[in-house]
Amino acid sequence: MISFDQFKQIEIRMGKVIECEKIEGADKLLRLQVDFGDFKRQVIAGIALCYSPQDLVGKSLPFVVNLEHRKFKGEESQGMLLATGTGWEDIVLLLPNKKVAPGTEVV
Repeated sequence: MISFDQFKQIEIRMGKVIECEKIEGADKLLRLQVDFGDFKRQVIAGIALCYSPQDLVGKSLPFVVNLEHRKFKGEESQGMLLATGTGWEDIVLLLPNKKVAPGTEVV
């Protein structure tokens, strides 16, 4: 359990995927370039078994933007894509039901 104050520290923003490609030598990983309005970030997401790069370009998706950066297969991830599912082959993206601007905070 975390406190509400701890939860409030998580910054979730909508980002628009502007580029996406598979990472060579990594079956599950995609490299996303994401526009958050005031800034852009590279995010590595383990969703390549469910989605191809062309499925994601232009989509607005929720991301955690204030995580420490991590490396996956030598690639730096500067955030985390939020999705749901029961495993690597059953990932469901969380899509807004209306158009939202890049950088919009998820509340």
